[in-house]
Formats: sequence, structure tokens, C-alpha cells
Amino acid sequence: MRPFIGFLLWCLVLVLCWPVAILALVLYPVLWLLLLPFRLLAAAVRALLALIGAVLLLPARLLGWRSSH
Repeated sequence: MRPFIGFLLWCLVLVLCWPVAILALVLYPVLWLLLLPFRLLAAAVRALLALIGAVLLLPARLLGWRSSH
């Protein structure tokens, strides 16, 4: 549903101000490529925090505690 809403917003901008819509269409892949390293870093940090959480909860799991999710 989110891509559809984005497409509808882009169509609205295309109707109201087509140069801005074309500029957004051209710059979106460039911006995506520039932000890719930050997404990879965020994934690495999320994995590291999950590993730390798993290590900290390991003794409780070995004693039989189960999480609610």
C-alpha cells in the first residue's frame, strides 16, 4: 500500500509541478545509492545488538525461561 501512496503523491506533484516531479524521479536512485551504506550499517548494528541480547539472555534460557514472543 505504501508504494501505491507514493506513486499517487508523485502523480499529484506531476500534475501540479512537473519539473519537480521529473527531478524527484531522476534523483531518487542517486539518493538511494547514497543512503545504502547507512542502511547496511544499521543492519549490522541491529544484528550486533541482537547478538548481545542473546548472549545476555543465554543463562536464563538455559535455566528454562521462555520469552513472551
